[in-house]
Amino acid sequence: MLLRGRPRALGAGALLLLLIGFFLFGGYPECERPEPGERSAGGGVGKLCPLTPRVLLDGLRGATVLDGGPPAGLNHSACAPQPPLPPKCELLHVAIVCAGHNSSREAVTLVKSLLFYRKNPLHLHLVTDAVARNILETLFRTWMVPAVVVSFYDAEKLKPLISWIPNKHYSGLYGLMKLVLPGVLPPSLAQAIILDTDVTFASDIAELWAFFAHFSDKQVIGLVENQSNWYLGNIWKNHRPWPALGRGFNTGVILLRLDRLRQAGWEQMWKRTAKRELLALPATSLADQDIFNAVIKEHPDLVQPLPCVWNVQLSEHTLAERCYLEAADLKVIHWNSPKKLRVKNKHAAFFRNLYLTFLGYDGKLLRRDLIGCPSQLPPGAEQLQQALAQLDEEDPCFEFRRQQLTVHRVHITFLPHQPLPPHPHDVTLVAQLSMDRLQMLEALCRHWPGPMSLALYLTDAEAQQFLRFVEASPVLSARQNVAYHVVYREGALYPVNQLRNVALAQALTPYVFLSDIDFLPAYSLYDYLRVSIEQLGLGGGRKTALVVPAFETLHYRFSFPSSKAELLALLDAGSLYTFRYHEWPRGHAPTDYARWREAQKPYQVQWAADYEPYVVVARDCPRYDSRFVGFGWNKVAHIVELDAQGYEFLVLPEAFAIHLPHAPSLDISRFRSSFTYRDCLQTLKEEFHQDLSRRYGAAALKYLTALQQPRGPA
Repeated sequence: MLLRGRPRALGAGALLLLLIGFFLFGGYPECERPEPGERSAGGGVGKLCPLTPRVLLDGLRGATVLDGGPPAGLNHSACAPQPPLPPKCELLHVAIVCAGHNSSREAVTLVKSLLFYRKNPLHLHLVTDAVARNILETLFRTWMVPAVVVSFYDAEKLKPLISWIPNKHYSGLYGLMKLVLPGVLPPSLAQAIILDTDVTFASDIAELWAFFAHFSDKQVIGLVENQSNWYLGNIWKNHRPWPALGRGFNTGVILLRLDRLRQAGWEQMWKRTAKRELLALPATSLADQDIFNAVIKEHPDLVQPLPCVWNVQLSEHTLAERCYLEAADLKVIHWNSPKKLRVKNKHAAFFRNLYLTFLGYDGKLLRRDLIGCPSQLPPGAEQLQQALAQLDEEDPCFEFRRQQLTVHRVHITFLPHQPLPPHPHDVTLVAQLSMDRLQMLEALCRHWPGPMSLALYLTDAEAQQFLRFVEASPVLSARQNVAYHVVYREGALYPVNQLRNVALAQALTPYVFLSDIDFLPAYSLYDYLRVSIEQLGLGGGRKTALVVPAFETLHYRFSFPSSKAELLALLDAGSLYTFRYHEWPRGHAPTDYARWREAQKPYQVQWAADYEPYVVVARDCPRYDSRFVGFGWNKVAHIVELDAQGYEFLVLPEAFAIHLPHAPSLDISRFRSSFTYRDCLQTLKEEFHQDLSRRYGAAALKYLTALQQPRGPA
């Protein structure tokens, strides 16, 4: 039993209602004022709890532990200290170590929970490897959250500082990097909160920051007690943990007085302790946490114990129930197990739902100003606001104008990606898709063994569905050379060319095959393209677009041809057609399919109005014009740009791709049914040609003929 008595058991329904109440209504419980002469928590004045940090520390040092329970008072948080919040506009500093694709996704969920509750400006200090930095730089640049500053620090430079420490923890060297943060963060920074990526906030981080005001002159580290018996050494037979005070402390949430740590010679202190303990212990098991605890064991006055609600730990052997069954309010949930959300805990479903709430939460809703706190706008935000303010909401094309100006959050390489070694003639398939085309991915992977860069237009919740879809697919989960980039949905129109540009920008090979997700390339196309690029000598700045002839079938059950001869037989039998033969033949007519039937070598074709072939070009080709959103003229405009810049079009005689049937998209339906939609598209085309004239002068006159042709799909 606990020294202070075991809490009365609650039924499952009552517990759930109680916990929901904690999160919905929050707040510390009403606590009695200390009697005259009695020291309140933190030494302050006001309606605070009588459990002081010193009492908690005394409990750690010498309390009798009964029946495996925690020391007296340490986990009793029904009456927790409530220090005054920092000023509304004070900048709070948060440091996070993050490496790799999976950790980056965890960090995003953590940041969402921080932003949801915060009322103060934040400065995020992110220690990252190259992968995480690339992902998070793009994400924060496109997220454009007001009153958030992000600084990056190169984790690679820190590895030599801690690589001498043997470590068994699954986080590897990155799990030790919090030890060196006092020397890494700016010397002018006096204090910071350090967080693991696997924590989720359920309260305003300013409440945690407020505990800095209650540090004594000697205290430099704020921590929550470890909520398992790990450091008591009774987890399993022959278990030898590192030294710690009682149950020790968990380092998933840390308050650091950086200025005092530097003055105290923190670097020499932890290194000296680690080297001494490693003489008797083979390695750290819990990375930085072992070393922090060993230092605190030797220097107990350094630590400021924090209420357990600020780090509710859901490890495999957790005793966190002793905290949250007494707590009036939970603040931070910590998934400190390699199993993460799959950890076994009788209340795990409740905590998992809290985490999933932020996982699927729409991040654009967090782009909110802090009222009354003047702060510098994110780069580009002021110009964007001005451009949006100039739009006329009475304009019939207002929806198109606003969509063009929308800055979508972009999470590149959403899943682990291992590109192949560089090849001078390699080709990446570039395409975009939304949730309703997800089923195309497995077939595409079977047809194209080479690298792919795919932009997916998803909501936050759909991104998690996509993640589960890939994990459950043997075909998709086996592919490491497919890079998925999530562009988060915002606005009513599909930003097709913005998506293409995201996928194109992330291609890593010298050449790209600009395709669509509903086309299946010939099984041999990837190898054939690489050979053709080499034979044609496309390097050296030669501006060439290799045309891949496009076909379509109207049959959902279809035997894909293995060669050009088989394709021609299907074409003659009426099972295949040249692409859009029935609806929009002019879009591919210049490819000259009659000539392609007999061709034995590549042949050149000339640009014509509304031409929109699928092409292979160098990666540094012109980007797509992002003004074209929804349906219509998006590929046509890109081909016009290629022609204007002097690209020659060569049709490959053995190349082909086949379009598979599917239900029409919402934007196609709107194009077909709405005159206003089609009229706005015509307006965009006219503006595009005006811009061409400004850029290319008289050379752009021939493109004006495109406006004189009959309207139709494109």
